Amino acid sequence: MASSSSFSSCALAPRLKKHDVFISFYGKDIREGFLSHLQKELKQNQIYAFVDENLERGEDILSSLLAKIEESYVSIVIFSENYAYSSWCLDELVKILECNIERKQIIIPVFYGINPTHVQELEGSYCDAIVKHKKESNNNSNKLDAWISALKKISNLSSFVAENIKPDSKLIEQIVNHTLKKLDDLVISSDYWNDGLVGINSRVKDVEELLCLELVDVRRIGIWGMGGIGKTTIASKIFERIWNQFQGRCFIANGYPLFCPLLSRESSHNKKILIILDDVSDVTLVSIDFLIGKHVVIGSGSRIIVTSRDKQLLKNVGTEIYKVKKLNDHEALELFSFHAFKQNFVKKEFMKLSRKAIDYASGNPLALKVLGSNLFEKTLEEWEDKLRN
Repeated sequence: MASSSSFSSCALAPRLKKHDVFISFYGKDIREGFLSHLQKELKQNQIYAFVDENLERGEDILSSLLAKIEESYVSIVIFSENYAYSSWCLDELVKILECNIERKQIIIPVFYGINPTHVQELEGSYCDAIVKHKKESNNNSNKLDAWISALKKISNLSSFVAENIKPDSKLIEQIVNHTLKKLDDLVISSDYWNDGLVGINSRVKDVEELLCLELVDVRRIGIWGMGGIGKTTIASKIFERIWNQFQGRCFIANGYPLFCPLLSRESSHNKKILIILDDVSDVTLVSIDFLIGKHVVIGSGSRIIVTSRDKQLLKNVGTEIYKVKKLNDHEALELFSFHAFKQNFVKKEFMKLSRKAIDYASGNPLALKVLGSNLFEKTLEEWEDKLRN
């Protein structure tokens, strides 16, 4: 298993979701046994897991739990002997399946001290639990059907099986490594994001090629382009994709590097580290040159990424520069459609005006997003009026 960093990063890259993993489970014995060991290993690998003990007092707990599922990349479901007796757990399960279908969230089932067929075929305690819920359902057959469907569909996914109730370090390691891989895969998958980050994959790969992660030298890469072109998004995706390959990592937004404790002799000495300085302006040039200069002894394989609108600044700090490409016509049309129609194609009657909007935005993702959002649910006449100005 990958070892945890000996020092924490001063800031995480901006994330689209608040948690890496949501863990659905039932029972104090699970919490104090298997779950506690799993949480520890996830944390050591800097995978941020949510369990219901993190909820604040006074919150509507069930609503909060369902919201936390939406805020996660992956859901780990621990099926135990008594899991199905909890209506809350079954509600979580329905939400997890919904997020899997609609948002392509990853589900990792774990069978803990129970035969998987008992869940898949609703046998044993799972049969008893459904019978109990049916008696208490007050003819709410829709909810009961949703619970049964979620149990069957999720329990038939690729899973891990804990044959006894003693924590198995090897099994936990396998679960954590599998979770790491899934998180890594999700970061680079534009299909998963479904948030309008059109064309991001190719640009992330371009920068990764410049990083040459397989080499042991220290490299500085500059990501350069106009405002709104996607520099921060590219840097964030790269950070999320490769952070676990480094002993330490630091993502510093808005060009304020003086606040990163990682950049000191003691913290960085001979360690393989990843540093991203985002949105750097000429005002901070002296600070950057000082921080990534000769006084900081960082280890072989370290990578420093700086994003800026100022090409000369990037030259001054010795980076190899990547110029972020504008979106091509196909990408621009797809991004504009995402925001103007909330779908990946243009309505036929709006095609001519959409082409005009795309020409106006000139391949800038932010301009396309703002323009498309302002035209959403507007009439053809309103489109003509706005694009005439």
